[in-house]
Amino acid sequence: MLLAGGAVAGCGGRATTHHKPGTSHEQASGDVGTLLTATDTVGHRLREVPAQGAPEVQLTVRPDSEDGWNLQLAVKNYRFTPDSTGGAALPGAGHAHLELDGRKLARLYGPWFHLPAAQVPEGAHTLTVRLYADDHTAWAVSGKPVEGTAELTASAAGQTGGHGHGGAPSQSAAPEQADRTVTITVRDGKVSPAPARTELRRGERVALRVTSDRADTLHVHGYDKELALPAGQEATLILTADRTGLFEVETHESSLVLTQLLVR
Repeated sequence: MLLAGGAVAGCGGRATTHHKPGTSHEQASGDVGTLLTATDTVGHRLREVPAQGAPEVQLTVRPDSEDGWNLQLAVKNYRFTPDSTGGAALPGAGHAHLELDGRKLARLYGPWFHLPAAQVPEGAHTLTVRLYADDHTAWAVSGKPVEGTAELTASAAGQTGGHGHGGAPSQSAAPEQADRTVTITVRDGKVSPAPARTELRRGERVALRVTSDRADTLHVHGYDKELALPAGQEATLILTADRTGLFEVETHESSLVLTQLLVR
């Protein structure tokens, strides 16, 4: 999202990232299907729909030539609706969650996502993508969430490999390098150093190194990049500033502005 006039605001005021005022993440605000008492692995209630015409998703993982992996979500009977996230559950619409070995990494608003190697520990892992309605209930068929999985293996020194339902081959990738590094700490609801603008030239690569004292998710508006922030651990997102403008970097859960990227 391109910000005009340098205004600073948190995610809480945007329907694209949070539920609408007066509603909860679990509220059944639509009448599609049947809302079950059962929940998915992270506590979202299931919204049961008939198998015929139900949403479907298939996950394919391909190693990126520079860093990490590129994930593709092939969906059927489903469309991504970031502008109405937080509203009523509409048939075949919503967003997705990405999990690594059962731990949430990001919320996805489209069919493609870049997973940096820095977010994946060395070893074999399982990636899961699960489809949700706009009211944050999980689409389900026969009592099971609608999801897709893929296996991924990460090795040391930047070597990556992965395959999903598409059978993509493994390959090596060099660690990603950055032209600028911005180091940020979040503690007790305060950002250090104080939020300011980080000026970049178009094409430069910036590394956002963030340590938060509570689990959260970093979001770069305009680039639709997200990064899981484990509590007490440093996490790094490397971004190529290939768009000009003013872009806000903030946290989802605590709605804190970390910095603004001014790309000229």
